Amino acid sequence: MATFFGEVVVAPSRAGVDDEESAEEAREETLEDRAIRRELEKKREIDVLWTLKSGASAESCAEEPLVCSEFIVAIGHNAAAFLSSFILDSVCWEVVGAVKLWNEWCRTSNTTNVLPTDSFCLFYRLISDPAVLLCQCSCYVAEDQQFQWLEKVFGCMRKEGLQVTILSTCPVADYKTQESTLTLPSPFLKALKTKEYKEQVCCPLLEQPNIVRDLPAA
Repeated sequence: MATFFGEVVVAPSRAGVDDEESAEEAREETLEDRAIRRELEKKREIDVLWTLKSGASAESCAEEPLVCSEFIVAIGHNAAAFLSSFILDSVCWEVVGAVKLWNEWCRTSNTTNVLPTDSFCLFYRLISDPAVLLCQCSCYVAEDQQFQWLEKVFGCMRKEGLQVTILSTCPVADYKTQESTLTLPSPFLKALKTKEYKEQVCCPLLEQPNIVRDLPAA
């Protein structure tokens, strides 16, 4: 506590105490605790299953990277439903892969016979142009799994000439604007793009300070 106005007072710090507590907790971790932690980490690993050759599944990508020119990813139930209703509702697409993951809010499998209420992540390929891929991801990908999802999915694709489009949704109540959200049309579409994208976007750009979160941001 200062004894007069303007006196410089050094606030107490718990930095050293916190380090000592963390070290003590690490020492107290038993072999059983470490085994349980390793099992949980292993259970949270993401498996990408491709069925590109003769219908046979493979947990890793093919020997040769996938040649992909257009990759469209729909993240969330609304975006996945949009793909189902307006793009995938034809015989022009074939299922070529799935993502299998586990976390607190999601259980998926490598099955392709899914219901609209299921949590799933499936890959489709355009039969007439195999370089065009779609991904329907209605499952929740936890924060500690997002980098792994990106690394394993995009690690199987050739990056040269690849254009990626992400579709996602958020509540209108989260949209930050000086206008009243009651006067906004619902739904409405906004876009973000990287500096490498030189083509004209099909809708207005998302204004600051709005941001994208979770897997679409990653």
